[in-house]
Amino acid sequence: MQENKPVLIVGLGNPGNEYKNTRHNVGFMAIDAIAPDEAVWKKEKNALTTRTEIDGFKVIFAKPQTFMNNSGEAVAPLMAYYKIPLENVVVIHDDMDLKLGSLREKTGGGSAGHNGIKSIDNAIGKEYRRIRIGIGHPRDFESPIDPADWVLGKFDSEQLKLIKSVIKSIKI
Repeated sequence: MQENKPVLIVGLGNPGNEYKNTRHNVGFMAIDAIAPDEAVWKKEKNALTTRTEIDGFKVIFAKPQTFMNNSGEAVAPLMAYYKIPLENVVVIHDDMDLKLGSLREKTGGGSAGHNGIKSIDNAIGKEYRRIRIGIGHPRDFESPIDPADWVLGKFDSEQLKLIKSVIKSIKI
């Protein structure tokens, strides 16, 4: 991470109240939990953003307002505007291939079919830090739901408790 440059922390999700607490929106949930309580959000460059300082770093939190499949259309302009290098970008997103409530981190790699990550990869490259939050796969729950519908479904109360607990463990 370049110390003299801002850090961009992006949570992936879909805008709109109908998507609140859905599996695909765990990135937004994480940003809401990590950003300061007194955060003032504003719309800029296809995203809702707020700025703060953490451990001496200028940090910009962002929630793209482009819908998941076009997340790169929000991330790339923010990087350009704030002159943020790729190694100072952190993206938090759902991962259906991880067990519900698990957390994994990596830098770079493939999209594993995640359309939001594909969009970001196409817009800025792949060598940014990713924090993946497991939302489970419908087969884990013996559910006949199509995976596309699964990610847009809401967590039940127990699952939501687990997800909120996992989000609290994220270290930026």
